[in-house]
Amino acid sequence: MKKKIILIGILVIVVALSIFIYFRYFFVFGDGVKAGEMNYFVHEGYIFKTYEGKLIQSGYKSTTTTTLQSNEFQFSVSDKNIADSLMLSSGKQVELHYKKYLAPLPWRGVSEYVVDKIVSIN
Repeated sequence: MKKKIILIGILVIVVALSIFIYFRYFFVFGDGVKAGEMNYFVHEGYIFKTYEGKLIQSGYKSTTTTTLQSNEFQFSVSDKNIADSLMLSSGKQVELHYKKYLAPLPWRGVSEYVVDKIVSIN
């Protein structure tokens, strides 16, 4: 009887941990399209080399009542073909489709926003 309770307890912990990991790292919380001017795109990292980029969107946002700054969209790319296209797009107007995860994974990139498709490059 004691072995059965311990086995059920371990099973419950494993299932709960699996559900937590799935929702935290693999569940797509949202997706959409962002447009703007490609500011930079780099391939960087110490252990996991990932593709990271920044898009400058039109308009301004204010973090306090006395300062203005541009809207920036920081993102990661896990597909090498998409990354190769974006490497040549610095300074161009782009529209990118992205997926938002609740937390990043080291091999997927440092941002919770992961671009999975280029809609257009002008």
